[in-house]
Amino acid sequence: MTRHLTRSGTRRGALTLLSLALLAAGTTGLPEAAAAGTEAASGAATTSVTAAGTAAGTAAGTAAGTATGTGVRQPVVGPPATEHGCARIEKSLPTLADWPKVRSWVESSAWDEKRISKILAGMTLAEKVGQMTQPEIGAITPEEVGQYGIGSVLNGGGSWPGRDKHASQKAWLDLADAYWKASVATRTKIPVIWGIDAVHGNNNVYGATIFPHNIGLGAAHDPCLVRDIGEATAAQIRATGQDWAFAPTLAVVRDDRWGRTYEGFSEDPRITRAYGYEAVKGLQGGNSHGLSDKGVIATAKHFIGDGGTDRGVDQGVNKSSEAEMINIHGQGYYGALAAGAQTVMASFNSWTNADLGIAEGKMHGSKKALTDILKQKMGFDGVVVSDWNGIGQVEGCTNASCPRAINAGIDVVMVPNDWKAFIANTIAQVESGQIPVARVDDAVRRILRVKLRAGVFEAPKPSSRPFARSGDALQARKLAREAVRESQVLLKNNGRVLPLAPRSKVLVVGKSADSLQNQTGGWSLTWQGTGNTNADFPNGTTILGGLREVLGAENVTFSETADGVDPSAYDAVIAVIGETPYAEGVGDLGRRSLEAAKIYPGDLAVLDKVYGKGAPVVTVYVAGRPLWVNKEINRSDAFVAAWLPGTEGGGVADQLVRASRHYEGYTGKLSYSWPKGACQTPLNAGAEGYDPLFPLGYGLRSGQNSAIGHLDENVPETGCGSNGGGGTATDPLEIFNRTDVAPYKSFIGSPENWGGTEIGVDGTAAHAEINVVPSDVNVQQDGLKATWTGTGPGQIYMQDPAGGSDLRGYPNADGALVFDTIVHQAPAARTVVSVHCVYPCFSEVVATSLFRDLPTGTKATVKIPLACFAATGFDFENTNTPFLVYTEGAFSASFANVRWEPKAGKDPDARNCADLHD
Repeated sequence: MTRHLTRSGTRRGALTLLSLALLAAGTTGLPEAAAAGTEAASGAATTSVTAAGTAAGTAAGTAAGTATGTGVRQPVVGPPATEHGCARIEKSLPTLADWPKVRSWVESSAWDEKRISKILAGMTLAEKVGQMTQPEIGAITPEEVGQYGIGSVLNGGGSWPGRDKHASQKAWLDLADAYWKASVATRTKIPVIWGIDAVHGNNNVYGATIFPHNIGLGAAHDPCLVRDIGEATAAQIRATGQDWAFAPTLAVVRDDRWGRTYEGFSEDPRITRAYGYEAVKGLQGGNSHGLSDKGVIATAKHFIGDGGTDRGVDQGVNKSSEAEMINIHGQGYYGALAAGAQTVMASFNSWTNADLGIAEGKMHGSKKALTDILKQKMGFDGVVVSDWNGIGQVEGCTNASCPRAINAGIDVVMVPNDWKAFIANTIAQVESGQIPVARVDDAVRRILRVKLRAGVFEAPKPSSRPFARSGDALQARKLAREAVRESQVLLKNNGRVLPLAPRSKVLVVGKSADSLQNQTGGWSLTWQGTGNTNADFPNGTTILGGLREVLGAENVTFSETADGVDPSAYDAVIAVIGETPYAEGVGDLGRRSLEAAKIYPGDLAVLDKVYGKGAPVVTVYVAGRPLWVNKEINRSDAFVAAWLPGTEGGGVADQLVRASRHYEGYTGKLSYSWPKGACQTPLNAGAEGYDPLFPLGYGLRSGQNSAIGHLDENVPETGCGSNGGGGTATDPLEIFNRTDVAPYKSFIGSPENWGGTEIGVDGTAAHAEINVVPSDVNVQQDGLKATWTGTGPGQIYMQDPAGGSDLRGYPNADGALVFDTIVHQAPAARTVVSVHCVYPCFSEVVATSLFRDLPTGTKATVKIPLACFAATGFDFENTNTPFLVYTEGAFSASFANVRWEPKAGKDPDARNCADLHD
């Protein structure tokens, strides 16, 4: 791998001093405030359109665009202007009046198209549908790949060959070879390709270097760095035999309550646009004819608007206007497609706003988004791939059947487990005319086009390709450590505590100081990043390990909880605190406040033990988003945002100590605004009333003093939103969303233990009468499957162990108890759904017929009006158990996304209370 320029202080594609000053002043030139004008951001083929619909300016030497039939010329976007050999982060982007045509770096080839037509003409319908089908490696054998002519396979987060988290490089290559050999032995001889969630390095593979998550790279403001990491990641992927990276994520995050915030580079679309270009260039390499033999297929995801959902709800509703979609959420795709991204992944979110007349619903079923916009207006000629069981969320569809999604423009369908049924259903739907043959042919043409450009038709088996079998290719520690150094942001430095002097004697405290699990975060070996130990990252260095390296082990004392130590005996205390791992869904904060101390109270307890005790306190914050940390900052003399640095914690230590071997000084600048208040979200530069604690682009230099006084520590007692007391609730009360939502915990109860057995973090619990395991309802492992054996009564319930809460606001808002369910076996005996106001105070409805009438094996959403419980005099002022299902016989059902939803009690599909009786 070649660095684009040496590290000289001029290499960085960072914001200029002028633009940083504008950012600090809150005038960012973001789309919300940008005036129409020339498209300086691309430096190539773009046209800006004025509100009057006339061309306001065109980049020199480029065409103005194509006529749209309304007198308005369509904008055209090409490669970006460069700085130091990489895409430039522009000071501003123009406002576009329509979706632009994107000129791809990878050009169409007449020779390829002729070859594709010949292959396509000889294929049967079954072979075509096989190419469109993408099963998970745990659900398909190499023999089945050949039998069904499968076009691609994937491994999800936390999936490995042989289900072995420590699978060797050889095991990965052996499986890749087996799939490949089976595919080229078919009649069509079309090679299979393997996709993998390599979102910060090849993060599923044991022993591979893991880079900082995207939020940290955004703070580096260095597009060249992003390209280099893309190149290194491509080498890592090829080292284990995959062809296709499900990266980069191009979400422009608008609400940091979203559990995938760290997967977005920035709230600033200027950064996302430049980074989208360089991430794809790094991953794919190559020239105008296709990928290099050292590159992999990149994926621009998730199209479109995943970072803009209401309240930051994962897979929720984006209410943006089309202009906002074009000018905010589309920017990363203009960069990625200009770089030649060969695949685009559809997003789980919906695009709906009744007030604006927008009713696209789930993006997987939106023909407007996937075909009219992406393929036609933007000119994308590659593959649109669905997300994990994403078609099952489209109205009228299941995980194994969805003509609407295919007709909308999905080319490759990710059906991890139900792939055989999907193939059979899709063939039947084509034969019956529900899916046009022309749509299938278009999908397969696109698949073959991408495979030709990727060179897989001519490539040998995966283990014989560049970087395969190379253990060195899995390692990029020097680059990763540099990325960690560049991504650190110094937020407070009272008294110029940092940098520390060489050979300082330090006390290190905090849960994340010696935790590679916390450093790497989600999507690290496992899907959620949980269940790992330091031993699972044999080539990694913790922040504690890095401090021992740069200061000398004899100068570093570690006490995680700071018990029994005297801070005054040290030159400084370094507290490493922050979030623990999470991934999609599980990380959503919902209606909870942004207060870190409420989510992770142990961190504040540690700081209280060391602050003001005779040594300055330097706090290193390891996390996937900005949280409200006023209390923590007040107990710190210096405060560093380290984000999720990955396996090279030494890069954090490098910046803390002056004259360490790699010391460069802090250069990172916030790519996300930092909240001043615990309920201050959404918070985005350029928005009305913008008033952050630290603005977008803020960051101190090493040795720079800050004048941060005591920050306000007041927080609302009931969280954010109007939900408690005798008022009217406005926000949903989340109870279970892929995992328990605090303060609620999930339990089972039966004669074996009516006091309740808590369902573990692994989603399991068992009594003789009832057992629970994780299940897929909407997405991967988002539900709990409860099975009553019929040997006695039992219940599954969700309860606040601390006692009751005043939830009168929900019945006042015509709310309903809402949950998604799949009935696997209908109840054999009387079954009830109940809510409790500290037992024996409770109210129940009889749900035997409700569950019996639901179709077996199909997801349904149940809405039980809270008025049904109020009718029996339920005390909502003291609710401690908002969900309970009890039965006395055999029954099996999965439950997911359990919540109390304002206004849902009046929905047309809400249950009639009169029907819920004996």
